[in-house]
Amino acid sequence: MERRLSAILAADVVGYSRLMGEDETGTLAALRAHREELIHAKIAQHGGRIVKLMGDGLLAEFPSAIEAVVSAVEIQILMAERNTDVPEQRRIVFRIGINIGDVIIEDDDIYGDGVNVAARLEGLADPGGICVARNVRNQIRDKLDLHLEDQGEIAVKNIARPIRVFSVILDESASRLVTAVQAVPAKRARSRWHALVTGTVVSIVAAAGLGWWQPWAPQPIPDLTEPAAPALPDKPSIAVLPFDNLSGDPEQEYFADGLTDDLITDLSKISGLFVIARDSVFRYDDRTAELHQIARELGVRYLLEGSVRRAGETVRINAQLIDGGTGNHLWAERYDRQFADIFTIQDEVIESIVEALAVQLTETERIEVARLPTDNLEAYDYYLRGEKLAYRADPASAANALSLYQRAISLDTEFANAYAGYARVAVDVLTYGYFDSLPSAVARKRAYEAASRAVSLNPRLARSYSVLALLQMLESEHESAVASAQKALEANPNSAEAHLNLAVVLVFAGRQNEALEAMETVLRLNPKPPGYVYEYLALTLYVDQRYPEALAALERGQGASTSDLSLELQAGINARLGRIKVARDAIQDILTRWPETSVAGYRTLFAHHALEEDLEARLDGLRLAGLPEWPYGFEGDPALRLDGASIDALTKGRTWIGERVGIGPFTQFTQADGGFIERGPDYQMIGTASRQDDLLCLRSPAMLMGRQACGPIFRNASGTAENQDEYTYPNAYRLKRFSVKP
Repeated sequence: MERRLSAILAADVVGYSRLMGEDETGTLAALRAHREELIHAKIAQHGGRIVKLMGDGLLAEFPSAIEAVVSAVEIQILMAERNTDVPEQRRIVFRIGINIGDVIIEDDDIYGDGVNVAARLEGLADPGGICVARNVRNQIRDKLDLHLEDQGEIAVKNIARPIRVFSVILDESASRLVTAVQAVPAKRARSRWHALVTGTVVSIVAAAGLGWWQPWAPQPIPDLTEPAAPALPDKPSIAVLPFDNLSGDPEQEYFADGLTDDLITDLSKISGLFVIARDSVFRYDDRTAELHQIARELGVRYLLEGSVRRAGETVRINAQLIDGGTGNHLWAERYDRQFADIFTIQDEVIESIVEALAVQLTETERIEVARLPTDNLEAYDYYLRGEKLAYRADPASAANALSLYQRAISLDTEFANAYAGYARVAVDVLTYGYFDSLPSAVARKRAYEAASRAVSLNPRLARSYSVLALLQMLESEHESAVASAQKALEANPNSAEAHLNLAVVLVFAGRQNEALEAMETVLRLNPKPPGYVYEYLALTLYVDQRYPEALAALERGQGASTSDLSLELQAGINARLGRIKVARDAIQDILTRWPETSVAGYRTLFAHHALEEDLEARLDGLRLAGLPEWPYGFEGDPALRLDGASIDALTKGRTWIGERVGIGPFTQFTQADGGFIERGPDYQMIGTASRQDDLLCLRSPAMLMGRQACGPIFRNASGTAENQDEYTYPNAYRLKRFSVKP
């Protein structure tokens, strides 16, 4: 476990829920602009890094408390200037808290009390203000010409000792620290395979290492400890290596990558070829390996490599087809054309490859390969830019990708690929929880609409069916999900993405043997996959009760990071194998990250398992590992549990007031017909309440993908109306202590 001492900056938007309720689109656009044009730049300018974006907030880390404070001062003063001409009710205003603390490093994330204290300080700051801990004050008081106001020691939730708090005064002295905004230097995007493989919500999104699969071996699950070179398929096999960008402009990387992607996609449609997936070839983006070594590692006979130079409206593309075994060039060509001829160039490259490898195309394949995606080159350019961003794993890139796809669609309303790209990123938003880009319910609706529109425009577009398959799976429409995933394979038999989507929906449909067969194909088409591929292999084996093999797969894919899915599997698998300490350590990691996690929460998250026994097997593994049944470890006294009639009397037409643990004070009014509205410190939620026997169930589009969360109500023996804690209500994602308003 790596630790280091850091200055931690936590920030969030004041009144974000109100702003979103009044103008969702405008709020998202304004927040995105402030982040991209000011906040990210100022953090980078002072040597900080953004650890993560969290809806309306962010967490950043600095090596120096001085730089963290100056960055915060500049952000708040410049934000005030940016808000000058904005109506007061529409202004985006931040609170900022800064602490110095010992943090735990896990992949790119940080944890620990140092982070928690920074978050509490942020909550104590005035709108537009900055609060710092005493240790920060001690570092800056003789080095910065700033005035600080001592707020005394303040006790905050979940922190053992009171915090000595200081407010930074944003006066003329502070204004003298402000400098011009410097643009963040452009960086080459880190490629990743997109999130269509995920078939559930934020809590089970995975990310980790890589591995190998050997489908030609007789055993059903290979030895994962010793990677071996894959055997050549029984048909012509090819890998399209990333085209080099020779334009001298890093901003043109998206065009070179887009050309590579398009060629892979078109070749994948040809059943007479075996084509390696995008993830594996982009591992060689900055390649130093010899071509024959790459061909051997990927298990292919042929390699296509090339370069692209774009200057204004002209492009020069060089492409060559190489025999990976001998190094001989089978074909090479240079194209000096106008950008308007880009699709013609692609067609000619594909035609030359097919001819060189003597591959026969079916009539349908010939039509699909020749299909023009759009006749609007500006729309195509926006689409390529969106595709580049769609492969990054962060909320800002997702939001920008959605915007670029929308621009492409606005220029060509029949651009099926753009609709499919939009649908895919909307699923990313839904599964990764990037709700500052789109609220959950909106993401689901738009993903359905965009995928359906893409299918209507091009019934042979595999990506559209993959999105529909995952959405249908989340709705527990398992037969439809499997059918959609299979349609994706019919449209693109070489797509590792489509095979993985099929494996995922088969797991949740309770068809593990078929899922393992699909995974076998995935890992042959994609021999160097992202780590979550192995995590889904581990999940399949785990649900199939093959625990030693599941652990081997998990360890192969885990790498240096621990995703939420990985932690859940570590806990459940190790508990089943009797390794209780390891299992409990994983549970502790989960609770450190998400303190409200419970068996009840996982029951709701995994509710789309078709077989009850599969769901219960996962939950029992978590119980064995020590996960509490209800959030925050709550255990109610059965003698104090309310019956159904008492629950009705307590809810219908009544107002609750009290505390939502971990969040703050709340009020909830439930109408006689079951409609409810809940308000907290910075949120508002509406939905419906119902009773199932002696459980109160709440459902809202804003929580758990609109799924119902049920739980009992207990009377608190020591609770009082004055303390607003006469009752306790736990459910899948919250714990409330409350009294009923007289």
